[in-house]
Amino acid sequence: MTVFKKTLAAAIMGAAMAALPAAAETIVIDNVTLIDGTGAKPRQGMTVVVEDGRFSQVVPSKAAGEIKGTRIDGTGKFLIPGLMDMHIHLKGGLKVSKEGLREAAIDRKTGEQALASYIYSGVTAIYDAGNNPDFIYSLRADERAGKIQSPRIFATGGVVTYPGSHGTAEGYAPIDSWPEAKPILDKHIALKPDIVKFTLEERGWGARPTIPLLPVDLLQKAIEYYNDRGIRTTVHTSGETRAREAIFAGIDTLAHPVIQGPITREFANLMGARKIPMTTTLTIGENYSRLAEHPEYLDQPLYRAALSEAEIKQLKTEQRAKWQQERWTWWMKLMTPVAQDNLRQIHEAGGVLVVGTDQTIGPAVHREMELLADAGIPPLDIITMATRNGAIFLGRDDLGTIAPGKLADAVLLNADPTVDINNAKNIYLVMKDGRIVDESKLPLAGKAEKRR
Repeated sequence: MTVFKKTLAAAIMGAAMAALPAAAETIVIDNVTLIDGTGAKPRQGMTVVVEDGRFSQVVPSKAAGEIKGTRIDGTGKFLIPGLMDMHIHLKGGLKVSKEGLREAAIDRKTGEQALASYIYSGVTAIYDAGNNPDFIYSLRADERAGKIQSPRIFATGGVVTYPGSHGTAEGYAPIDSWPEAKPILDKHIALKPDIVKFTLEERGWGARPTIPLLPVDLLQKAIEYYNDRGIRTTVHTSGETRAREAIFAGIDTLAHPVIQGPITREFANLMGARKIPMTTTLTIGENYSRLAEHPEYLDQPLYRAALSEAEIKQLKTEQRAKWQQERWTWWMKLMTPVAQDNLRQIHEAGGVLVVGTDQTIGPAVHREMELLADAGIPPLDIITMATRNGAIFLGRDDLGTIAPGKLADAVLLNADPTVDINNAKNIYLVMKDGRIVDESKLPLAGKAEKRR
């Protein structure tokens, strides 16, 4: 090999190495109160060791012995797994036309700012349940390559549904017959969705007009087609009847709670027996009346970090005035307590609830947990819904809890979230993939607090 070729090869290798994430250091968190995400009671005086991006030891501090590494004194602090939002639609991939239609767009800066808001809020994994495929898959690739500051991204890309039905934004895969749908699904599968999302929704409730409905027999064939290729499924439903149809069609998860009306005791029992994960998504509906009546929530530190001053001003003025006039706002205020009660019943029957917001910024996860607490669900159970149950939703047994061998995503808190779920906002540090997040490098849209 010539000197020139050797030099060129070395340069290429150096560039390739520079693009890779730096090796994770060994981190030892001593004397911490551990809330491991399994639902077990908090354990005081624990030592948690992180090596090569995974939890390697979880032992009582008295029995830990001498462990070399960067040490963090966890005295008076509480360690939980990284939070998960299992239903978002990341902003930056779609825009609204003058006619009110959603169209494809790619605004990387806006998307990366939103992703940063999740990490800043302690959210280390998200599932995007429908977006411009070019936008979300590009960000997913960059996150997995370590090129951007982001939670772990899992994505659907385009939603699969019947023409004219719910979710027919740019990028969706329209199917109306079988086997003619197979080539359309194959194109979607080629993009490697982590989960496919269907919609089984005819509306006709609240302030929404009736729309076409995906036939259940077609849904069943499509579910089987994806499952046969190792891909999990979820479905948008809003009522008990459609949720039941989806469950017996073979769906793996449900994207929303029942909000059209109170559920039956039999449905709660069904959810407890089948253990079909259901995302909670209370925040998306409650957010309308919250802004209309209590815009001061935007002054909370997490929102101030997630949103620019211009965005907050627009929300408090133009958007607030608009939502105050919409019937949808007040219908959702009426029905959110119904959905809360439905979720509580499912939880009490042994169902698997998963925290999801249907929004696009990190602070919404904390609002979702507040609403679950308001429904009467204990904070310790809510933490499990926001951690382990998110991993169950994804079908990932390497995430969601703090135990040897699991990927090291965690949040260290200054206060006990099992006493008050709002204490989950009191963040000392965030860890993703065994690395402590450097908040000074997060491209937040707003102004963060002084480094926590």
